Amino acid sequence: MMRRAGRSPPARHAAWTTAIPVLAVAVLAILLVFARDAAAMAAIWWTSSTFEHCLLIVPILIWLVWQRAPELARVTPRGWAPGLMLVAAGAGGWLLGQAAGVALARHLGLLLMVQGAVVATLGPAVARGLLFPLGYALFLVPAGEWLVPPLQTLTARMCMGLLHLWGIPARLDGVFITTPGGWFEVAEACSGAKFLIAMLAFGTLAAHLCFRSPVRRALFMAAAVLLPVLANGVRAFGTILVAQYSGLAVAGGFDHVVYGWFFFGIVIALLLAISWRWFDRGATDPAFDPARIEPVAPVADPRRQGVVAIAAVLIAALPVAWTAAVAGGGRLAPGAIAWPQPPGWTAMTRTDGLPWTPNFPGADRQGVVRYRDAAGHRVDLAIAAYGDQTEGHELVGYGIGAVDPASRWTWGADGAAVADGRAMRIVGPGDTPRDVLLFYRIGGITTGSAARVKLETLRTRLIGGSRHAVAILISAEAPKDGSARPALDAFARALGPIAPLADRATR
Repeated sequence: MMRRAGRSPPARHAAWTTAIPVLAVAVLAILLVFARDAAAMAAIWWTSSTFEHCLLIVPILIWLVWQRAPELARVTPRGWAPGLMLVAAGAGGWLLGQAAGVALARHLGLLLMVQGAVVATLGPAVARGLLFPLGYALFLVPAGEWLVPPLQTLTARMCMGLLHLWGIPARLDGVFITTPGGWFEVAEACSGAKFLIAMLAFGTLAAHLCFRSPVRRALFMAAAVLLPVLANGVRAFGTILVAQYSGLAVAGGFDHVVYGWFFFGIVIALLLAISWRWFDRGATDPAFDPARIEPVAPVADPRRQGVVAIAAVLIAALPVAWTAAVAGGGRLAPGAIAWPQPPGWTAMTRTDGLPWTPNFPGADRQGVVRYRDAAGHRVDLAIAAYGDQTEGHELVGYGIGAVDPASRWTWGADGAAVADGRAMRIVGPGDTPRDVLLFYRIGGITTGSAARVKLETLRTRLIGGSRHAVAILISAEAPKDGSARPALDAFARALGPIAPLADRATR
């Protein structure tokens, strides 16, 4: 009879007894080096309703590893230097995120470094056995807020289609819907993004546990994406429908009852009910076959494991050392902004209209001045200047820009293109519109793209250059059924090139 070659169970047990403490120390050291980012991730899990499901991912990961314990006990952990490549990839990603001021890249880089430490310390066979838990850990990274604007738009359009099918007249303006029953905003919280993100995490886990067939897993995941999006559109339509026949107060109560984890639970139950009959994996099926992933058990060398673990920590610490070595820049000295005097326009005191101030937290210099021309057009010019961008002092990011999340203004829609900038419409209470032209100036370029700002920030932090960053916004209230763009364009022409104006704000 053929017998599997390999080490005896006591020897394999001894290898695990050594490997687990070594791995624990390496992972703890990496988390201590990047304690700020680890704490920031945990704070997002705890405070953001979009990512509160991440609090469940940690115990799920522990359970997934525990579920694999009988199979893991039959493979031998060993130090594996190629696993350090994953640590290096995470360290590089963290460095890029630190340079560009992108928290997502830093958080993902930290997770990759921890995953790399696991792979390098425990070896390829154990890593294959832990492949799903290691991959599932990616859901610990708070990501997906970019889904909010397109989901807002999609939900609003679904509502419009359903309202028209129901026979209710409605008008759509960006993410705002007006019906005979009232004025409704498909707000960020109503986009369904947090349910879609949570459903992706749940669907991935359920697809792994309940299916063996790749085709069935793919179909299940497609349903896990489509169902919450469609259900959210129906929920929003239902809220507007209730307001149409019962009033806004009743609709608000209906939305608060239906919306939330109760709604998410119904969607999960519906998804499982639809797919139940196609489950093809038993609850007691082994997670993997140890004999297939490790036909011959290797000899574990505790010293090699220790060297690899130390190397993982040193590689992870390299980007922190590099960041400290090339640190530069600094805040602008206190000073007033030299406001321009465009021909044909006169500065005046802002006393009328709905108050508007853009949100650029931590800017070294900022302000808003109103101008008026001979025809009576009123235009606001806002400038925010940074000597350098650091954590909490950034030119672009969530909640930074023309709309302060704490204000009564909200994004409505993008406007017609403008050279080297971005046009948008924001809306205040009572359907009060305001048109905005937004320009960024950083590292010698003028742009309206947040992505280009991030890339230019990355370039200057990695290879040098001016770190001054400026935002310039030209804005005016618009007629309810019209546009303020003619006045904004006329003011921009009188103002002249944006680059000199932005550069003067940092001197």
